[in-house]
Amino acid sequence: MYIKRNIEEKIRKYLNRPEIIAIVGARQSGKTTTLKQIYKGLEGAVFLTFEDQQILSLFENNIKQFAETYVQGNKYLFIDEFQYTDNGGKLLKYLYDSYDIKIIISGSSAVDLTVKAIKFLVGRIFVLEMHPFDFYEYLLYRDLNYAKVYEKNKIDLNKCEKNFLAAEQMKVFRDYYEEYAIWGGYPQVVLSDDKDVKREVLKNIYNTYFLREVKDILGLVDDYKLSKLIKVLSLQIGNLVDYRNISQISDFSFLTLKKYINFLSKIYVSDFVAPFYKNKKKEIIKNPKIFFFDMGLRNFVIDDFRNFDSRTDAGALLENAVWSQLKKNGYEAHYWRDKNKNEIDFILKLKNKKIIAIEIKQNARKCGKFPLAFTDNYSDILTYCGYLDGGVNEHGFFIPLI
Repeated sequence: MYIKRNIEEKIRKYLNRPEIIAIVGARQSGKTTTLKQIYKGLEGAVFLTFEDQQILSLFENNIKQFAETYVQGNKYLFIDEFQYTDNGGKLLKYLYDSYDIKIIISGSSAVDLTVKAIKFLVGRIFVLEMHPFDFYEYLLYRDLNYAKVYEKNKIDLNKCEKNFLAAEQMKVFRDYYEEYAIWGGYPQVVLSDDKDVKREVLKNIYNTYFLREVKDILGLVDDYKLSKLIKVLSLQIGNLVDYRNISQISDFSFLTLKKYINFLSKIYVSDFVAPFYKNKKKEIIKNPKIFFFDMGLRNFVIDDFRNFDSRTDAGALLENAVWSQLKKNGYEAHYWRDKNKNEIDFILKLKNKKIIAIEIKQNARKCGKFPLAFTDNYSDILTYCGYLDGGVNEHGFFIPLI
């Protein structure tokens, strides 16, 4: 079953432009499936993969013969797994400059590796990120009727309107969102109904793709250290990064630790959320928070797929799920914290240059006043509470609708 991805519309919009389109993102996030879906509807298109060693060898060793075989006479050239070529940038530039053909490439999750061609293609390439399913894409498979309800009622964070769903509808959305927060959005996980199969898919993604990719690219011998590092990070979602503590637990030196954490963000395992501040003396200005791009992968690492009611990290997991959804929708999130430990979960700079502050709560009844230390100093920033359960709150929004 093919689930139409949000990125598909953007790719199609750029098909009539001359620039090369590069699709990057986590492995197993659906890049190949989406590009093949687009390819099937185009005339004069050819689809290649650099997993095929003969095609890759021809591209690298005889670009003119490659062009005669696959480029001439076609309108569109799709190249999957582009990261396998070592000299792709110059060769892609040659094709772009020499032939009238639209080129679409996809590849490794490591942006700087997949698109190492960028320095040769400045002004000639659009780079688009593709993530596992967001909540709407998840609903397209789980419940098409509720996907339509979501589409009709999706919240515009520029306005944060009050939702008008019935209590029964909110209950269904709440249950779906909890399932999404526990198992994540990798397509093969979502498309599997058996929990044992879901676990096995996540195990395969983690062991076969992430650990192997980091080990191969970084030349890491002691991959057990990497596994330990990822587990340490998975236990600290939503918390400030303490490099010294993580270094001691993972057995990585400080500089090596920062290198690996930065690399994990490039292969879409985990990422940083930087602090928002204007008073360096009173507010946190350096320590980032850590979140995982996919909650299912994170829960696999700690081997915990229990429901919210049975786990002590439900609040942190919900916060991570919200961050992931915001990230997939193109928002850049920060957090705020002062040195008295007053804290706001997310600060968002919106496209209209408005800034809003959001607190994440499981229940609407827990939505309280924001700390005066924040509201007194940032009176121009609108404050909202995102909640998952408990009815309607006039000063907040229903999390599943973002």
